[in-house]
Amino acid sequence: MDTACGGEPPQPKAVCVIGAGMAGLAAARELRREGHDVTVLEQSGDVGGQWLYDPRTDGADPLGAAAPVKVHSGVYASLRLISPRQSTGFSDFPFCPKTGRDNRRFPGHREVHLYLKDFCAAFGLMDAVRLNTRVLRAAMTPAGRWAVRSMDLGLGERDGDADGKALDTYVDEVFDAVVVATGHYSQPRLPGIKGMKTWRGRQMHSHSYRVPEPFRGEVVVVIGCGESGKDIAMEIRSVAKEVYLVAGSMEAVTPGLSKVLAKHSANLHLRLDVERLCEDGRVEFKDGGGSSVAADTVIYCTGYIYSFPFLETGGAVAVDDNRVGPLFEHVFPPSLAPSLSFVGVPRKIFAPRFFEMQARWVAQVLSGRRVLPAEEEMLLSVEEFYRAREAAGVPRKYTHEIGGRDRMYMDDFGEKCCDFPRLEGWKQELLTSSVRDMIEDLETFRDEHQDSDSIREAMQEWQLSCLHTKPPTTTSCCWLAATQAETVVPAKLLSINKQNDD
Repeated sequence: MDTACGGEPPQPKAVCVIGAGMAGLAAARELRREGHDVTVLEQSGDVGGQWLYDPRTDGADPLGAAAPVKVHSGVYASLRLISPRQSTGFSDFPFCPKTGRDNRRFPGHREVHLYLKDFCAAFGLMDAVRLNTRVLRAAMTPAGRWAVRSMDLGLGERDGDADGKALDTYVDEVFDAVVVATGHYSQPRLPGIKGMKTWRGRQMHSHSYRVPEPFRGEVVVVIGCGESGKDIAMEIRSVAKEVYLVAGSMEAVTPGLSKVLAKHSANLHLRLDVERLCEDGRVEFKDGGGSSVAADTVIYCTGYIYSFPFLETGGAVAVDDNRVGPLFEHVFPPSLAPSLSFVGVPRKIFAPRFFEMQARWVAQVLSGRRVLPAEEEMLLSVEEFYRAREAAGVPRKYTHEIGGRDRMYMDDFGEKCCDFPRLEGWKQELLTSSVRDMIEDLETFRDEHQDSDSIREAMQEWQLSCLHTKPPTTTSCCWLAATQAETVVPAKLLSINKQNDD
C-alpha cells in the first residue's frame, strides 16, 4: 500500500456507493474528500441502514428464509448500543450528547440514527444520496467500468405495483467504480436442526423480533446465546410463561449471564443445544437425557449471512460459508481492484471508525494517491491469511471476525493503508472496561459504570470538548487536516493516551 509517486494530481472518479448505512456514509464522505463524484443508492426512505428502525417485519417469511429479505433492518424496539458513545463516533465527528435526546453512555438505536443524520447534514452528504432506490444489478462492462441498474421503489408504488417492478422505474447508469456498503445484518443465517420443516409451532429469526408483547404467556425457546439472544431472552422473560435460552456450549455462559439466570430462575432457563423439533410441538435438547419442553415459539438468534444478490462478478467474488472472497484486507477483490471494493465486511470492529479507515484507503487508491500491490501479491496475501486462520482453528464462517482475535489489526491497518491516527489510549481502555463490565453484569453494565480515574478524567475532557465542537463548514478534502491542526488536546489527555496506547 505504498503512496503513489510521480507528483501527478489525484484523478477523480465517478463512484457508486451501494448503501447509506454507517459504512456507506463513511465511504461517501471519504470519497468526496478525495475529490470523487459520488452517488449513493439507498433502498430505504432515509439514511442509517440497520439503525433506521422499522416496526414492520417480513410477516409472510418470519424466518427470513427467502433472499433478499423485504425489510432491511432487524433492530428491535429496545435495542441499545453495547459500546459507549465516546468510542462509537466518527474520528472527527464525536457522538456528543444533545439537549432533549438520549444522552446515555449506551444510547438506544434512535439516537444512533439521529447521529448519522447529523453527520450527513454536517458534511453535506444528502445531495449525493438517492433514497428509495434498490440496486438490481452491478456488473463490469467490457470497457472496465460498472453498469448499475437500479429501481425507484417510490415510483413503483405510485404506479400501482406493490413490488415496485414497473419497467419505467428502472435506471441504468455507468460508473468508474462501485463500493459495496450494504452491511451484513439483514439476511438471516438459519441452523440445520432436525424437524424445522414440520414443527407445528411458530418459528422466527431475531431479524423479525421487535417487541415482547406477542409472546405473552407463551413458552419460548431462544436458540443462540450471542448478544441479541441474551437481550431478547431477558426481555421476553418479562411477559412469557417460560423462556429457554439455548447456548452452544458452556463457554458462552458468562458470569453476567449466570447472575441473570439465577435472579430470574422462576421462568428463565439455560439449555445446551437442540437435538430436534418434534412434530407434536416439543423441543428436544442435547443433554444426554432426552429432556424436552412443549414450546409455542422458537426464535433463532443465529446471526446473519453475507448476501449480495445484485452483484455480478463472474465468480470473482463469492460467499462460501460466510466467507466473502477473495478480498485483500477484507476490502478489494484482487482481480477487480480497485474498481470494486467493499466497506463494512469485517465484524466485531470499532464502528464507524474502522469503516472510515477502509473508505479512506479506497478513496485514495481510486484517485491514485495510493497504489495496491500486484494482483498476484494480493491473492497470495489472502491465501496466507486463510492458512493462518485455519491453523488457529478459526472456522471459515468467522473469516471476517476481527475483534477478539487480533486487537492490533484495526490500528495497524489504518496506519499502514491511509495514515489513519491510532485509537486514543483512554478510548481503548474504555472499550476494554465496557466489555469486562458486560461479561460481569449483563443486566446493569449499560447504566452502572466502574470507571478508573484515568477514564473518568478523560471522559470529563471529552464532555468539555463536545461543548466547544463546531460543525464543519465545508466538505472539501482539506477540512480534516485543518481541523486536526486547530485542535488543542489537553496535556492531561495526552499523557493518558501515551500510557494506554498499546
